[in-house]
Amino acid sequence: MPELRHDPIQRRWVIIATERGRRPDDYPRQEESLPGGFCPFCEGNESKTPPEITAIRRDSTGPNQPGWDVRVVPNKYPALRIEGNLDRKGLGLFDRMNGVGAHEIIIETPQHDLNLADASVEQIQKVLRIYRARLQDLLRDLRFKYVLIFKNHGASAGASLSHPHTQIIATPVTPLTLASELNSAKEHYLDKDRCLYCDIIQQELESGERIVVSDDHFIVLTPFASCFPFEIFLAPRNHSHSFAEISDDMLPRLAMALKEVLSRLKKCLNDPAYNFLIHTIPNTKSRPRRANYWETIELDFHWHIELIPRLTRIAGFEWGTGFYINPTAPEEAAKYLREVEL
Repeated sequence: MPELRHDPIQRRWVIIATERGRRPDDYPRQEESLPGGFCPFCEGNESKTPPEITAIRRDSTGPNQPGWDVRVVPNKYPALRIEGNLDRKGLGLFDRMNGVGAHEIIIETPQHDLNLADASVEQIQKVLRIYRARLQDLLRDLRFKYVLIFKNHGASAGASLSHPHTQIIATPVTPLTLASELNSAKEHYLDKDRCLYCDIIQQELESGERIVVSDDHFIVLTPFASCFPFEIFLAPRNHSHSFAEISDDMLPRLAMALKEVLSRLKKCLNDPAYNFLIHTIPNTKSRPRRANYWETIELDFHWHIELIPRLTRIAGFEWGTGFYINPTAPEEAAKYLREVEL
């Protein structure tokens, strides 16, 4: 029988359609149609991108030259622009402001076909180090309330170029999805004096049926109320509120956990398109500030990574109701991923 499950973080219901019971092989690999030919992200084509913001280099060459391992450039066609003031105004019942923000591209490797799942732990660690550095830098801009780090892998996940890359967008408002997570975490803490995410992690460790991999530092699991088949939640086992504050010692451990889960997804699902998101705390120093709004955030929020394979499509029922239909139970998805031989 189908089952309704409630997500205590997003506070939404999900239908786990167990009667459909789709296995990994039941999801056909979607043909990717990303453009081929010239790639502006490849090493040697540095002049074809906007001037770089920063880079990790193999040698002493200067900026915008070959010899880099990870490179950050502004997006050539940004969703938001860094120049200007917000100039927020009311228009009757509506509000508007200037499209001020930041939109950057992290080119993860000089190798055109080296996807993150196949990269070395050392290379993934360099990418994570750049994530942290850019997050720290953008949070210094008090116009920005939130910074999202995200990756679209594959055309059906929204990628427009096949060269492995991540995007960062800083916004002058806190996105609705994050606001929901923040509110749930805060209310749980005020009610129970505990972190909601820590409670979920502890419960999942005790159950074990939805855990894909775990060690002393990170846990990877399929959420109880997964909206999408083979959806992944990755988080530090010990409480940590901000990805910007992850220590140097934890970066290689996170790189190992991330490589393992990406490798398992790739082999289990035949290299699916996916979206990768880092959810961390908003910019608590941004202006204007609400009095006491972030008073408990270091105790109530827990940064995490969400990884969503694009195996199904959102259709009319989902848009019309807010319900998601997941045809693979999270327990089954975790089992398939655990059994992958790497």
